[in-house]
Order: sequence, then C-alpha cells, then structure tokens
Amino acid sequence: MTEISNEKISRWVRPQIRALSAYHVPPAADFIKLDAMENPYHWPEAMVEDWLAVLREVSLNRYPDPSPAGLKASLGEAMGVPLDKDSGQDVLLGNGSDELIQMIALTLAQPGAQPGRVILAPEPSFVMYKMIATFTGMEYVGVPLAEDFALDVDAMLVAIEQHQPAVVFLAYPNNPTGNLFDRGAVDAVIGAAPGLVVVDEAYHAFAGDSYMGELGKHDNLLVMRTVSKMGLAGLRLGLLAGPSEWLAEFDKTRLPYNINVLTQVSAEFALTHREVLDRQTRQICADREKLMAELQALAGIEAFPSRANFILFRVERASEVFESLKAQGVLIKNMGTETGPLAQCLRVTVGTAEENAVFLAALQKSI
Repeated sequence: MTEISNEKISRWVRPQIRALSAYHVPPAADFIKLDAMENPYHWPEAMVEDWLAVLREVSLNRYPDPSPAGLKASLGEAMGVPLDKDSGQDVLLGNGSDELIQMIALTLAQPGAQPGRVILAPEPSFVMYKMIATFTGMEYVGVPLAEDFALDVDAMLVAIEQHQPAVVFLAYPNNPTGNLFDRGAVDAVIGAAPGLVVVDEAYHAFAGDSYMGELGKHDNLLVMRTVSKMGLAGLRLGLLAGPSEWLAEFDKTRLPYNINVLTQVSAEFALTHREVLDRQTRQICADREKLMAELQALAGIEAFPSRANFILFRVERASEVFESLKAQGVLIKNMGTETGPLAQCLRVTVGTAEENAVFLAALQKSI
C-alpha cells in the first residue's frame, strides 16, 4: 500500500483545515447514552408499523423532491412559521442545522477580501459556528459570555461595532450552557447587527420561548430549527425560516436533493403524530426538573439552570468523574477543559426515568 507523504498533504491541504480536529463522536455501544441531547424514547409499536407501511411505498430508484412543498408546509405549521401569503417569510430545509449554517456561510463569505467577512457568536456556544467559519474561509469572532452564562450585551455591541459581522449566531437556548438569553439583550443585538442574526432554536421544544413570532418585524432576522431533539435525530432535518429574499440566495448554495426521500416521508409521517412527540417532550421537561433537583441536592455539584433537554454541571475532578461514569456504563459529555468558563464541567442529557436513576447512582459513586 502506497503511503501518502506528510509533505504532499502539507502542500495541498489548507493550513486552517490541517489545524482542525474532526468533529468527534465517541463510540456508544453498550453504554447508557446520555451525551448527545437525543430524545430517549421510541415510537409506540403501532406507530412504527404504520411508518413502515409508508416506507414500503417509497420509490428508492428515484431522486427525492428537491424542494418538498408538502414537507415545508407541514414543518411550517408545526413550528409556527408565519407563512401566510402576505408575511414575506419562507422555509429552507437542510440536512440538519449544520448544513444550513454552512449554506449561510458559503453565501456570505467573500474569498480574498481583506479583512474577511466575519461570523460572530457568544462563547461558549455551538462549536459548528466556528468550525464552519473556518471551512468557508470566514473570520470567526467569539464574544465571552458573562460569568453566569448570560449574554454580555455590552461586549456583544462593542464587537458588532468593531467587526461588522456578516452574521451573528445566537443559540436560544444556548448549547452547552442550557440557558435562555435575556430577550432584551437579543433584541439589542438584532437592532445593532449590520448583517444577519440567526437565532438557533435547536432546543425550542423544551424552552417555552421562541423568536419565530418576531419574523417579519426585522429584515435581518432568521430562525433556525431542527427536528433532532423532537425524537427524529436520525432523520437529519433542519429548517431555516425567514425573509424569502434571503432564503432564495442561500438556496443557491444548497446541494441538489439534499433531503433524502426517506427523511422526507418519515418527517411528514411523524408530524401527523405530533401528539406522540409532544407527549415525549412534556415527559422530558418534567424529568429535567426532577433531575435538576436531584443534582442540586448532591454535595459538590453545581448544576446550571437549563431550558433545554440537558443539564450542564460542574464537579471537582471532572475528567475522573467522567471516566468513572464510563466504567459504570454511563456515557455523558466531558467539556474537556481545566480552565475557562467550562472548567470542570460535564453535560448530561435528560434520559428516561430509569436512565436518569442509573446515572445519579453512578455519579454518587464517582464524586
């Protein structure tokens, strides 16, 4: 087998890409999996059988609908997108939120410009904002959150004035901290931004608040959603809602047939059973509050308020605790830093009642 020389790779691969580490997903077989903010519940057996009957009718030999109007309408209705004919708003679908972020960046990047176009976001937040900025040749500016993980609106406004970002991403609730930013602070960012503001509502189902109703009130506001946290993570389906003029430009960077036919028909089927998804969401929210109370009752644990389906907590010797949990068959997320705002922090997804109980018992043995 011919080996590829490091010299050849160095010659042809961009230094910015060589400096990155690939997005890592740890192996999870045989673990209680509480690391990836997934819905832990399966569908009822009768619903699964009905879904399989739908899949049997799919023509896998044909390309999928490149712009599935029925699915867009169903998602728009389910997620409260203002899509009446006078709203001026539309929906764009992506292979998960990640692809939508990439489409936005590809559209707004200006290769060769000095200084380069900027993506701005608070930190810590979703890691793909920074990674995709690098992929697409944009500059990335991270603005530290306040000590309590609140949005530092003064620092954000200074950074916006200084860097004139093409787009600001605001995760609402924020990942990995779980909190909702103050609406007044978000409004100030929207008002000050010279370019776009994308409110990333990946965890909207658990949040009890949204910016979807603000669409049409600002010419630079877009709202991004995903069905992943609703129990459909395997479908890889994201939604971007906002002014049709902006979405028409982003659509030019969409790869053909980006939403496969199995995802399309499965998502439409799932949305006809919203009562099942909503019931699971209510259960997760109730279990989140119970898990939070139990974490707060443990000595040595600092659990941070969450409006998502996960809880960030700080504990001494976090890496040792993480490894101890793994040894007991429980996989959560190690934020992997000894310093900074996430120092000694771990993040646990809200699982089933049984999974949460196993996690808590293992945690008590580990601290």
